[in-house]
Amino acid sequence: MRKLSDVTRGRLVYGGDYNPEQWPEAVWLEDVALMREAGVNLVTVGVFSWGRLEPSPGSFDFGWLDRVLDLLHENEIGVSLATPTASPPPWMSLRHPDTLMVTADGVRMSHGSRNHYCPSSPVYRQYARAIVTAMARRYAEHPALTLWHINNEYCEVCYCDGTAQHFRRWLRERYETLGALNEAWATAFWSQHYGEWAEILPPRAAPYLRNPTQVLDFKRFSSESLLQCLRAEREILHNTTPFVPVTSNFMGLFAPLDYWQAAAEQDFVSHDWYPDLTDPAAHVETAMSYDLMRGLAGRKPWFLMEQSASGSHGVRRPPGHLRTQSLQAIARGSDAVCFFQWRASRAGAEKFHSGMVPHRGPHSRVFREVAALGRDLAELSEVVGEHVPAQVAILMDWDNWWAVSGAHLPAEIDLLARLRDFYEPLWRLGIVVDFVRPRDGLTKYPVVIAPNLYLLTACDADRITSYVDDGGTFVMGFFSGVVDEHDHVRVGGCPALLADLMGLRIDEFLPQRDTLTCTSELLGEFTADFWADELTPSTAEVVAEVACGELAGTPVVLRNGFGDGTAWYVATRPEPAAMGTLLAHIAEQAGVTASPQPEGVEVVRRGDLLFVINHRPEPAKVVVDGARVDLLSGERVSGVTELPRYGVRVLR
Repeated sequence: MRKLSDVTRGRLVYGGDYNPEQWPEAVWLEDVALMREAGVNLVTVGVFSWGRLEPSPGSFDFGWLDRVLDLLHENEIGVSLATPTASPPPWMSLRHPDTLMVTADGVRMSHGSRNHYCPSSPVYRQYARAIVTAMARRYAEHPALTLWHINNEYCEVCYCDGTAQHFRRWLRERYETLGALNEAWATAFWSQHYGEWAEILPPRAAPYLRNPTQVLDFKRFSSESLLQCLRAEREILHNTTPFVPVTSNFMGLFAPLDYWQAAAEQDFVSHDWYPDLTDPAAHVETAMSYDLMRGLAGRKPWFLMEQSASGSHGVRRPPGHLRTQSLQAIARGSDAVCFFQWRASRAGAEKFHSGMVPHRGPHSRVFREVAALGRDLAELSEVVGEHVPAQVAILMDWDNWWAVSGAHLPAEIDLLARLRDFYEPLWRLGIVVDFVRPRDGLTKYPVVIAPNLYLLTACDADRITSYVDDGGTFVMGFFSGVVDEHDHVRVGGCPALLADLMGLRIDEFLPQRDTLTCTSELLGEFTADFWADELTPSTAEVVAEVACGELAGTPVVLRNGFGDGTAWYVATRPEPAAMGTLLAHIAEQAGVTASPQPEGVEVVRRGDLLFVINHRPEPAKVVVDGARVDLLSGERVSGVTELPRYGVRVLR
C-alpha cells in the first residue's frame, strides 16, 4: 500500500518546486550544494516542462531530466516527479485548436499562459496519457524517484462543443432518460423542456439567469471531468510504478473541484497555500485551510506542497513569519514543508514570485531563514505520522457550496465567510476542528457544526438527526435545509427535514441591511447583522432575540433538546464576541475543553508535542502547565514563557 510514510521515511519532508530547465547547467551544481546546506531532502521537478520533454508530437527529450535526477540522487535529495500535463505545449494548440479551453462567453483561450486546455478533449487526454506513460517507463527504476506529482492545481472549466458532448454523456449516465432530467431540472419553468439530448448545452452566457440545477449539474460534471483526467494519469503511474505514492496539489478552500472526491483518488493529500499577508488575521484562515486538508486526508498527515518563502504579489513576508507559518502547518498535521519555488526565476510571468533562493542569492535574509527552518525541522522528526486530536467537527460539502453559490438567492451567501464566522471564534477559544462531510461518521465528535447546509439530502438529514438523538450536540447556521439534491425547495417551511430536530419552522427569510440589537440572558446585549428569519418555535427554547425595532422579539438563537442530544440554531450573524461566548457555552455543555490564549497565539497538540505559536509582530506571554522541553531551543520551560514576535515553541 502506497502512503505518505513512504515519502517521509521517518523525517519531515523539506524542499520545493525546482525548475532547473530555466537555468544553465552550471547553476545546478550550486543548487544542490545550497539544498544540502538548507537541509532540503525533496524537490518537485517537471511541472510545466511538457514543451521541453516533448518538443514535437511523439518525440521525447529526457536527457536534461536524466541529468537532473542523477545529480539530485548523488546528493541524497529525493524527487517528486511531476507529470507536466497542466500546460500543453504550443504544438498541440497549433495542430489541435479544439484542445484549447472556451469560456462561458464563447471565447477560445490561446496559448501563452498556463492551464489553457479543455479537460474533456479526447486529443488532450490522448497526449497526456502518452507523456505520462513515457515518463513512468523511463524513471520507474530511478533511485531518486520518491513521489509522483500529478498535473498541477486542477482548476480548468471549459464550455466548448466537445465539452457539451461530454456533458450530455455524463447526464445520460446520471439520469438515463430525458424525462428524469426534465424533472430534475424543472424544465417546465421558462419553456426549457428538452426533447432531444442534443438540445442540452453547458450553462453558457445567457440574457438572464440560468437554470440553477443545470448550473449545479455542470459544476458536478466539470469536477468529474477533472477527476477523470487525474484517474487516467494515476492508473498509468500505479501500474508502472506500483510502490511509488501519487498525489496532486490542492488549493485550500477551492470551489471547482470536489476535494473530497479528489482526495479519495490519491495516496495522500497535498496543499498549496498563499495567505493574504495584508490580513492581520490571515493565520486564522491558514489554520482553517490546514484543518481542511487534515480532514480531506481522513485525519491523517498531509503534505504542504507550496507556499511562498518571502511573500507574494508585492507583499513582503516579515522576518520570522516563514518559520511561523511553516511550523503552524506541522502543528496541524503536515509532514512536509515545501515552497514554490527553489530558485526565483529570472524571466517569465512569475519572475517576481518568491524563491527559497531569491534574486539576491544565498547571501540574503530569506535564504538564511530557509536554512534555519531546515535545521528546525530536523529536530522535529518525532512528530512525523502523529495525529492532531479534535473534538469539534465542521460540516463541509462541495455540492452544497456549488448550490448556495447560485444566483438569485434571498441574499448572496459566501460560504467561506459563513465557515469563518464559526471557525474563527473556535480558533480563539483554542478548540481544534476537523472538517468532515455530512455523510461521514459524526459520533466521535461531542459537537458538530454546520455553518450552512442550504442543500441537504434526506440521507444526510437522517445521519444528523440520529447523531443528535444519540446524544450529540449539533449547531446549524441560517439558510440551511432549504433545497434537495436537485436544488428544489422543500416546501412546508425550512429547515424541512430538520424541522423536528431543530424544533422550529421558518416562514420567511429576512436578509438584513442594517445592524440588529439583540438581547439574551446567556449572551447579554449584542449586535448582529446580515440575516434573520421569521420563524415559529415548536419545541425550541429561545436563547436570544431581537431587542428593538421592527423585528423586536424575533428569535435569533434557539436551543432544542432532541432525544439524548441538543440542537442549536443561529438565525443571524452575531458579532464575534457574542459568537465566541455562544460557542464557548456550547462547548462547555458538551464537555469540550476550551483553552483561549492571548491575541494571535495558538496552542495545538500533535502527538506528544505541544506547538505554541505567536502570529503577532509583538511578543506574547503564555502559561505552560508543568515542566517541558522546547525541542527547538533546548530550553526547559514552565509557568509563564515569553514568545518573541512570530515566535514558536515546540514542547515535549
